[in-house]
Amino acid sequence: MSDNLPSPARPLKIGTRGSPLALWQAHEVRRCLREAFSLPEAAFEIVVIKVTGDQIQDKALREIGGKGLFTREIEEALLDGGIDIAVHSMKDMPTVQPEGLILDCYLPREDVRDAFVSPGVPSLADLPHGAVVGSSSLRRRAQLALRRPDLKLVEFRGNVQTRMRKLEDGVAQATFLAMAGLNRLGMASVARGPIAVEEMLPAVAQGAIGIERRERDARMAGLLAAIHHRETGERLAAERAFLARLDGSCETPIAGLALIEADTLWLRGEILRPDGSASVTGDLRGPVADGAELGRTLAAELLGRAGPGFFD
Repeated sequence: MSDNLPSPARPLKIGTRGSPLALWQAHEVRRCLREAFSLPEAAFEIVVIKVTGDQIQDKALREIGGKGLFTREIEEALLDGGIDIAVHSMKDMPTVQPEGLILDCYLPREDVRDAFVSPGVPSLADLPHGAVVGSSSLRRRAQLALRRPDLKLVEFRGNVQTRMRKLEDGVAQATFLAMAGLNRLGMASVARGPIAVEEMLPAVAQGAIGIERRERDARMAGLLAAIHHRETGERLAAERAFLARLDGSCETPIAGLALIEADTLWLRGEILRPDGSASVTGDLRGPVADGAELGRTLAAELLGRAGPGFFD
Protein backbone atom coordinates (compact mmCIF):
# COMPACT_ATOMS: atom_id res chain seq x y z
CA MET A 1 0.00 0.00 0.00
CA SER A 2 2.86 2.42 0.79
CA ASP A 3 3.81 2.57 -2.89
CA ASN A 4 0.24 3.57 -3.72
CA LEU A 5 -0.02 6.39 -1.20
CA PRO A 6 -0.35 10.00 -2.36
CA SER A 7 2.67 12.25 -1.90
CA PRO A 8 3.59 15.89 -2.51
CA ALA A 9 5.18 14.75 -5.75
CA ARG A 10 2.04 12.84 -6.75
CA PRO A 11 -0.89 14.42 -4.86
CA LEU A 12 -4.34 12.89 -4.76
CA LYS A 13 -6.72 15.27 -6.52
CA ILE A 14 -10.05 15.79 -4.75
CA GLY A 15 -12.81 17.28 -6.92
CA THR A 16 -15.54 19.44 -5.40
CA ARG A 17 -17.95 22.29 -5.94
CA GLY A 18 -16.78 25.68 -4.74
CA SER A 19 -19.36 26.59 -2.10
CA PRO A 20 -18.17 26.97 1.50
CA LEU A 21 -20.00 23.78 2.51
CA ALA A 22 -18.65 21.78 -0.44
CA LEU A 23 -15.13 22.94 0.38
CA TRP A 24 -15.60 21.97 4.03
CA GLN A 25 -16.62 18.49 2.90
CA ALA A 26 -13.60 18.15 0.62
CA HIS A 27 -11.30 19.25 3.42
CA GLU A 28 -12.94 16.73 5.74
CA VAL A 29 -12.26 13.92 3.27
CA ARG A 30 -8.66 15.11 3.05
CA ARG A 31 -8.41 15.14 6.86
CA CYS A 32 -9.75 11.59 7.13
CA LEU A 33 -7.31 10.28 4.53
CA ARG A 34 -4.41 12.17 6.09
CA GLU A 35 -5.11 10.67 9.49
CA ALA A 36 -5.74 7.18 8.13
CA PHE A 37 -2.37 7.06 6.36
CA SER A 38 -0.29 9.66 8.28
CA LEU A 39 0.16 11.84 5.22
CA PRO A 40 1.10 15.52 4.89
CA GLU A 41 -1.44 18.05 3.63
CA ALA A 42 0.70 18.56 0.52
CA ALA A 43 -0.13 14.99 -0.53
CA PHE A 44 -3.57 16.24 -1.54
CA GLU A 45 -4.89 18.85 -3.93
CA ILE A 46 -8.41 20.32 -3.70
CA VAL A 47 -9.71 20.93 -7.23
CA VAL A 48 -12.70 23.28 -7.44
CA ILE A 49 -14.99 22.60 -10.40
CA LYS A 50 -17.70 25.01 -11.47
CA VAL A 51 -21.02 23.22 -11.91
CA THR A 52 -24.09 24.43 -13.78
CA GLY A 53 -26.33 24.18 -10.71
CA ASP A 54 -24.25 26.78 -8.88
CA GLN A 55 -24.10 29.17 -11.81
CA ILE A 56 -27.85 29.39 -12.45
CA GLN A 57 -29.47 30.84 -9.32
CA ASP A 58 -32.62 32.46 -10.67
CA LYS A 59 -34.51 29.30 -11.65
CA ALA A 60 -35.80 26.25 -9.81
CA LEU A 61 -33.72 23.09 -10.29
CA ARG A 62 -36.70 21.22 -11.70
CA GLU A 63 -36.83 23.78 -14.54
CA ILE A 64 -33.18 23.47 -15.58
CA GLY A 65 -32.34 19.79 -15.26
CA GLY A 66 -32.52 18.58 -11.67
CA LYS A 67 -29.89 17.28 -9.29
CA GLY A 68 -27.48 16.23 -12.03
CA LEU A 69 -26.57 19.88 -12.49
CA PHE A 70 -24.57 19.69 -9.25
CA THR A 71 -22.59 16.63 -10.32
CA ARG A 72 -22.21 16.44 -14.10
CA GLU A 73 -19.07 18.54 -14.56
CA ILE A 74 -17.39 16.93 -11.55
CA GLU A 75 -18.12 13.43 -12.85
CA GLU A 76 -16.81 14.39 -16.29
CA ALA A 77 -13.54 15.48 -14.68
CA LEU A 78 -13.41 12.18 -12.80
CA LEU A 79 -13.95 10.15 -15.96
CA ASP A 80 -11.36 12.23 -17.83
CA GLY A 81 -8.76 11.69 -15.12
CA GLY A 82 -8.56 15.34 -14.12
CA ILE A 83 -9.36 14.36 -10.53
CA ASP A 84 -8.92 11.12 -8.58
CA ILE A 85 -12.05 11.25 -6.40
CA ALA A 86 -15.15 13.45 -6.15
CA VAL A 87 -16.83 14.58 -2.95
CA HIS A 88 -20.60 15.02 -2.91
CA SER A 89 -23.48 15.87 -0.62
CA MET A 90 -25.40 12.63 -1.01
CA LYS A 91 -28.81 14.28 -1.04
CA ASP A 92 -27.73 15.94 -4.32
CA MET A 93 -26.71 12.67 -5.97
CA PRO A 94 -28.79 10.96 -8.65
CA THR A 95 -29.40 7.29 -7.87
CA VAL A 96 -27.56 6.13 -11.00
CA GLN A 97 -23.91 6.95 -11.63
CA PRO A 98 -22.41 7.36 -15.11
CA GLU A 99 -20.89 4.20 -16.53
CA GLY A 100 -17.42 3.69 -15.12
CA LEU A 101 -18.03 5.49 -11.82
CA ILE A 102 -19.00 4.09 -8.42
CA LEU A 103 -20.05 5.43 -5.02
CA ASP A 104 -18.99 3.04 -2.27
CA CYS A 105 -17.43 5.26 0.40
CA TYR A 106 -19.30 7.40 2.92
CA LEU A 107 -18.17 9.42 5.91
CA PRO A 108 -20.09 9.22 9.21
CA ARG A 109 -23.50 10.83 8.79
CA GLU A 110 -24.31 14.13 10.48
CA ASP A 111 -27.65 15.34 11.89
CA VAL A 112 -30.34 14.37 9.36
CA ARG A 113 -32.91 16.95 10.45
CA ASP A 114 -34.05 20.12 8.74
CA ALA A 115 -33.42 23.40 10.53
CA PHE A 116 -35.94 26.22 10.89
CA VAL A 117 -34.23 29.53 10.16
CA SER A 118 -35.84 32.91 10.70
CA PRO A 119 -34.62 36.31 11.91
CA GLY A 120 -37.88 37.08 13.70
CA VAL A 121 -40.03 33.97 14.18
CA PRO A 122 -39.06 31.50 16.93
CA SER A 123 -40.45 28.30 15.42
CA LEU A 124 -42.37 26.78 12.54
CA ALA A 125 -45.51 26.68 14.68
CA ASP A 126 -45.18 30.43 15.33
CA LEU A 127 -45.25 31.45 11.67
CA PRO A 128 -48.21 33.82 11.27
CA HIS A 129 -51.02 33.11 8.84
CA GLY A 130 -49.95 33.98 5.30
CA ALA A 131 -46.25 34.27 6.14
CA VAL A 132 -43.77 34.16 3.24
CA VAL A 133 -41.43 31.17 3.44
CA GLY A 134 -38.55 30.58 1.06
CA SER A 135 -37.39 27.16 -0.10
CA SER A 136 -35.92 25.64 -3.25
CA SER A 137 -36.68 22.09 -2.13
CA LEU A 138 -39.77 20.57 -3.71
CA ARG A 139 -39.96 18.15 -0.77
CA ARG A 140 -39.96 20.90 1.84
CA ARG A 141 -42.41 23.01 -0.17
CA ALA A 142 -44.84 20.08 -0.50
CA GLN A 143 -44.52 19.18 3.19
CA LEU A 144 -45.19 22.78 4.19
CA ALA A 145 -48.12 23.14 1.80
CA LEU A 146 -49.63 19.97 3.26
CA ARG A 147 -49.26 21.05 6.87
CA ARG A 148 -49.62 24.82 6.49
CA PRO A 149 -51.60 25.60 3.32
CA ASP A 150 -51.92 29.21 4.47
CA LEU A 151 -48.23 29.95 3.94
CA LYS A 152 -46.93 31.69 0.82
CA LEU A 153 -44.00 29.73 -0.63
CA VAL A 154 -41.33 31.43 -2.76
CA GLU A 155 -38.29 30.05 -4.58
CA PHE A 156 -35.13 30.36 -2.49
CA ARG A 157 -31.93 29.03 -4.07
CA GLY A 158 -28.26 29.57 -3.23
CA ASN A 159 -25.73 28.45 -0.65
CA VAL A 160 -26.20 28.98 3.08
CA GLN A 161 -24.68 32.46 3.03
CA THR A 162 -26.82 33.56 0.06
CA ARG A 163 -30.01 32.37 1.71
CA MET A 164 -29.16 34.16 4.94
CA ARG A 165 -28.71 37.40 2.99
CA LYS A 166 -32.10 36.91 1.37
CA LEU A 167 -33.69 36.59 4.79
CA GLU A 168 -31.96 39.77 5.96
CA ASP A 169 -33.24 41.54 2.84
CA GLY A 170 -36.81 40.53 3.67
CA VAL A 171 -37.36 38.24 0.68
CA ALA A 172 -38.99 35.79 3.12
CA GLN A 173 -39.72 35.56 6.82
CA ALA A 174 -38.24 32.09 7.18
CA THR A 175 -36.49 29.30 5.36
CA PHE A 176 -35.21 25.77 5.97
CA LEU A 177 -31.68 24.44 5.76
CA ALA A 178 -30.09 21.09 6.52
CA MET A 179 -28.93 20.99 10.12
CA ALA A 180 -25.90 19.00 8.95
CA GLY A 181 -24.63 21.81 6.77
CA LEU A 182 -25.03 24.39 9.52
CA ASN A 183 -23.20 22.16 11.99
CA ARG A 184 -20.34 21.59 9.58
CA LEU A 185 -19.94 25.30 8.88
CA GLY A 186 -20.05 26.18 12.57
CA MET A 187 -23.31 28.07 11.96
CA ALA A 188 -25.75 26.02 14.05
CA SER A 189 -26.60 29.18 16.00
CA VAL A 190 -28.37 30.73 12.99
CA ALA A 191 -31.08 28.06 13.26
CA ARG A 192 -33.98 28.57 15.62
CA GLY A 193 -33.77 24.84 16.11
CA PRO A 194 -33.98 21.47 14.35
CA ILE A 195 -37.33 20.12 13.19
CA ALA A 196 -38.15 16.64 14.44
CA VAL A 197 -38.21 14.00 11.72
CA GLU A 198 -41.74 13.10 12.85
CA GLU A 199 -42.80 16.59 11.79
CA MET A 200 -40.72 16.88 8.62
CA LEU A 201 -39.14 13.69 7.28
CA PRO A 202 -35.82 14.65 5.66
CA ALA A 203 -34.54 14.17 2.15
CA VAL A 204 -33.07 10.81 1.26
CA ALA A 205 -29.37 10.72 2.28
CA GLN A 206 -29.52 14.12 4.00
CA GLY A 207 -26.47 14.70 6.18
CA ALA A 208 -24.24 12.19 4.36
CA ILE A 209 -21.03 12.82 2.42
CA GLY A 210 -20.20 10.42 -0.41
CA ILE A 211 -16.93 9.91 -2.25
CA GLU A 212 -17.10 8.83 -5.89
CA ARG A 213 -14.28 7.14 -7.78
CA ARG A 214 -13.57 5.39 -11.05
CA GLU A 215 -14.87 1.85 -10.83
CA ARG A 216 -11.64 0.24 -12.05
CA ASP A 217 -9.33 2.37 -9.91
CA ALA A 218 -8.11 -0.24 -7.44
CA ARG A 219 -5.69 2.24 -5.86
CA MET A 220 -8.47 4.64 -4.89
CA ALA A 221 -10.67 1.75 -3.78
CA GLY A 222 -8.02 0.67 -1.31
CA LEU A 223 -7.49 4.16 0.06
CA LEU A 224 -11.18 4.92 0.47
CA ALA A 225 -11.92 1.58 2.15
CA ALA A 226 -9.91 2.83 5.12
CA ILE A 227 -12.30 5.74 5.78
CA HIS A 228 -15.64 4.20 4.78
CA HIS A 229 -18.33 4.33 7.49
CA ARG A 230 -20.22 1.06 7.24
CA GLU A 231 -23.42 2.05 9.06
CA THR A 232 -23.89 5.13 6.91
CA GLY A 233 -23.47 2.96 3.83
CA GLU A 234 -26.07 0.49 5.09
CA ARG A 235 -28.59 3.23 5.81
CA LEU A 236 -28.05 4.88 2.43
CA ALA A 237 -28.39 1.56 0.61
CA ALA A 238 -31.99 1.37 1.85
CA GLU A 239 -32.82 5.04 1.31
CA ARG A 240 -31.34 5.28 -2.18
CA ALA A 241 -33.01 2.03 -3.29
CA PHE A 242 -36.29 3.54 -2.07
CA LEU A 243 -35.60 6.70 -4.09
CA ALA A 244 -34.49 4.79 -7.18
CA ARG A 245 -37.66 2.69 -7.25
CA LEU A 246 -39.68 5.90 -7.11
CA ASP A 247 -37.60 7.41 -9.90
CA GLY A 248 -36.88 10.33 -7.59
CA SER A 249 -35.82 13.63 -9.09
CA CYS A 250 -36.28 17.31 -8.39
CA GLU A 251 -39.79 16.92 -9.82
CA THR A 252 -40.98 14.40 -7.24
CA PRO A 253 -41.33 15.30 -3.54
CA ILE A 254 -39.88 12.32 -1.68
CA ALA A 255 -38.60 11.92 1.88
CA GLY A 256 -36.95 8.92 3.47
CA LEU A 257 -34.91 7.95 6.49
CA ALA A 258 -33.32 4.69 7.59
CA LEU A 259 -32.16 3.98 11.13
CA ILE A 260 -30.32 0.93 12.45
CA GLU A 261 -31.32 -0.56 15.78
CA ALA A 262 -29.10 -3.51 16.71
CA ASP A 263 -29.35 -5.81 13.66
CA THR A 264 -32.63 -4.31 12.41
CA LEU A 265 -33.06 -1.54 9.86
CA TRP A 266 -36.09 0.73 10.17
CA LEU A 267 -37.01 2.62 7.00
CA ARG A 268 -39.59 5.40 6.87
CA GLY A 269 -40.78 6.99 3.66
CA GLU A 270 -43.11 9.70 2.41
CA ILE A 271 -44.25 10.70 -1.06
CA LEU A 272 -46.22 13.87 -1.68
CA ARG A 273 -48.08 15.55 -4.48
CA PRO A 274 -46.03 18.55 -5.67
CA ASP A 275 -48.76 20.96 -4.57
CA GLY A 276 -48.89 19.41 -1.10
CA SER A 277 -52.52 18.36 -1.49
CA ALA A 278 -51.84 14.77 -0.38
CA SER A 279 -49.15 12.49 1.00
CA VAL A 280 -48.65 8.78 1.51
CA THR A 281 -46.38 7.51 4.28
CA GLY A 282 -45.21 4.14 5.48
CA ASP A 283 -42.39 2.22 7.12
CA LEU A 284 -40.78 -1.22 7.13
CA ARG A 285 -38.37 -3.08 9.38
CA GLY A 286 -36.06 -5.90 8.47
CA PRO A 287 -32.49 -7.23 8.55
CA VAL A 288 -29.80 -4.63 7.85
CA ALA A 289 -28.44 -6.80 5.04
CA ASP A 290 -31.80 -6.56 3.27
CA GLY A 291 -31.81 -2.74 3.29
CA ALA A 292 -31.93 -2.24 -0.46
CA GLU A 293 -34.77 -4.73 -0.84
CA LEU A 294 -36.66 -3.02 1.99
CA GLY A 295 -36.27 0.27 0.14
CA ARG A 296 -37.70 -1.13 -3.08
CA THR A 297 -40.53 -2.87 -1.24
CA LEU A 298 -41.56 0.25 0.67
CA ALA A 299 -41.48 2.32 -2.50
CA ALA A 300 -43.72 -0.16 -4.30
CA GLU A 301 -46.11 -0.18 -1.36
CA LEU A 302 -46.42 3.61 -1.29
CA LEU A 303 -46.85 3.81 -5.05
CA GLY A 304 -49.57 1.19 -4.90
CA ARG A 305 -51.45 3.11 -2.23
CA ALA A 306 -50.99 6.42 -4.05
CA GLY A 307 -52.37 5.20 -7.35
CA PRO A 308 -51.47 6.24 -10.91
CA GLY A 309 -50.76 9.88 -11.63
CA PHE A 310 -50.03 10.75 -8.01
CA PHE A 311 -47.06 12.99 -8.83
CA ASP A 312 -48.80 14.73 -11.76
